[in-house]
Amino acid sequence: MPNSQLSKEEIARRGGELYEKVIRVQVETAENIGRIISININTGDYEIDNDLLVACHRLQAKQPDAVIWTERIGYDAVYAVGGTLVRTAQ
Repeated sequence: MPNSQLSKEEIARRGGELYEKVIRVQVETAENIGRIISININTGDYEIDNDLLVACHRLQAKQPDAVIWTERIGYDAVYAVGGTLVRTAQ
């Protein structure tokens, strides 16, 4: 990902807001729960895959200057270190 003029906090804010307000209702389906979504926060375009790097690389191949935010669909975090992933909704 190229260097962004945005802070990591602003990328997180925009990515989370875009996911919650626009994308979540489209992608949070039974077959996608637990998969990774990579979102270009400037365009709203996204890619979904089981692998974070695959989703990001596929999005970057289409949009090399993408500023990317990732989420694990249906969970509160992409990975859990020393803890457990928690479902955001049932």
